[in-house]
Amino acid sequence: MKKISLSAFAVVLFATSCSDETTVFQETLQDDVILETSESSLESSINYDKAGVLDMFEDSGSSGKISKMPGDDEASDYPLTLVAQVDPPSRSGSENLTASHVHVVGDYAYVSYNTVEDGYSGAIDIIYVNDPTNPRITSRLFYTNADINSIQYDNGYIYVAGGVDSETSVTATSNSFIAKIAVSNGRMSLSAGITYGFQEGYNATDLIMNSNNVLVTSGQQGYLTSYNKATVQMENEVPFEDLRSVAISNGNIAVLDASSGVKILDSNFNLTSEIAISSDFGVNTKRTLDFAGENVIVAEGSKGAGVYSIATGNLIEYIPILVNPDGVDAQDIVTNAVATNDNIVLMANGGAGLCLSEEQGDNTDLVGIIELDASVNYVASQGDYVFAAAGKDGLQIIKLNKPSDSLVASCSEANIYYGSSNLNVNQGDDLAYRGSKRFNSVNVGGDLLLCGSWAVSNETNINANANFAMNGTYVVGRNNKRKNVTINSGATFTVEGNLTIYGDLVLNDGATIEFLGEDSVVNIFGSVRRATTATVTGEFRDVRNKF
Repeated sequence: MKKISLSAFAVVLFATSCSDETTVFQETLQDDVILETSESSLESSINYDKAGVLDMFEDSGSSGKISKMPGDDEASDYPLTLVAQVDPPSRSGSENLTASHVHVVGDYAYVSYNTVEDGYSGAIDIIYVNDPTNPRITSRLFYTNADINSIQYDNGYIYVAGGVDSETSVTATSNSFIAKIAVSNGRMSLSAGITYGFQEGYNATDLIMNSNNVLVTSGQQGYLTSYNKATVQMENEVPFEDLRSVAISNGNIAVLDASSGVKILDSNFNLTSEIAISSDFGVNTKRTLDFAGENVIVAEGSKGAGVYSIATGNLIEYIPILVNPDGVDAQDIVTNAVATNDNIVLMANGGAGLCLSEEQGDNTDLVGIIELDASVNYVASQGDYVFAAAGKDGLQIIKLNKPSDSLVASCSEANIYYGSSNLNVNQGDDLAYRGSKRFNSVNVGGDLLLCGSWAVSNETNINANANFAMNGTYVVGRNNKRKNVTINSGATFTVEGNLTIYGDLVLNDGATIEFLGEDSVVNIFGSVRRATTATVTGEFRDVRNKF
């Protein structure tokens, strides 16, 4: 068990509730908690080095192995793109922080950091993600002697869960703690202090909001504890052997006890049902669970994710871990967390990466592993985005690029695209497609209309006198593998929507790019190479001022 000290905290309020083992106090600003004030440090943490189109390692149909499909295979249904990475915070004494948890609410992502090595340090980031092309860290807080394992935002406050060494602290009565920090306009404020509460257990592992309460789990010899949101005073508690996670749905509370399985509780913490699970959840490891309709999905380490019926407790299926083709150590191939988004299931598989599956009726079909060179500890998904807490690689922001219903309706006469990942439109062809695909390359010699969301790993070429019109989202290349969009003599590229190029936009003699409507956005990471006779028309937002 890690040992940390909060003995330097200055106590200005002390109270006990119905448990002698719960302490609530407020801590005035001092050296153990430090707000980052350097804007340049915050800005430099946003990393676009690997931004761009993400390939997927797909099921090869043999032995659960996967491979990156080369050549002229069928285009993939998932045109995923990496928007940006947020590097972990670093300062003297806190050089090895790892992203442990993320909670996304509205325009902000709230990220917690801990350290898995000897010694203790942690941090909290608030990241503005309203504009996915330009995420910004608005606030950062360092804990110089404490790990932060889980984070939630609710109604103007951040709530975090972590650990404390009660043996060396003059104030802490137990090892697990919860902290409440005020937030305004994306910035943490310490002017009113930080409110803390303690509970039994080796380490606080997870927390979640429930109406007027905060529910916190603690690990070995720990508790599920309910705190009042306003005062952080303990209201109810029940002991468990080794809690790792908690989830809430329709009045049901589910907790994952690594010693026995899933327990379903009512709002008063009365046991209503349980699901016995014999998996090895490891020692002091992150494992989560999540509700999925009438089922619960459990991260079960080396077994992958187990899907169980809440009503019967029966195992429905295991979603196995696909092994990265580059290979990883067996001990690092573990499912740490699961998340759902409509019919998509995302699995944070540690060193085996981030796995994407589809729910098809009563079954879950494996799609593949998203090409992230990172060990994934936790995953959350909201709307069109996936946020992966990837250990020492920080936060990964991924865009799913779902086609909008209104866009598909406007292109209803176009055919849904099925075919090669190398899209070639010959001279004289007049083609129109709708859908959501990832291509290897696009070469246009005739007329092409694409309606929906499209990602292209390599070049897009619009040949002389050809016409290419896109309505929706079109992304080309990757920031560490830049690819160009080239418009040749007499050719026209019509854009209505969002165009992102990780490379150059090349406008040769007599080429035209035209933007329709008032809301188009162009985001170019390379340069605009424009001949003197090339034409640019229409209104658009130039994210990086490349025109």
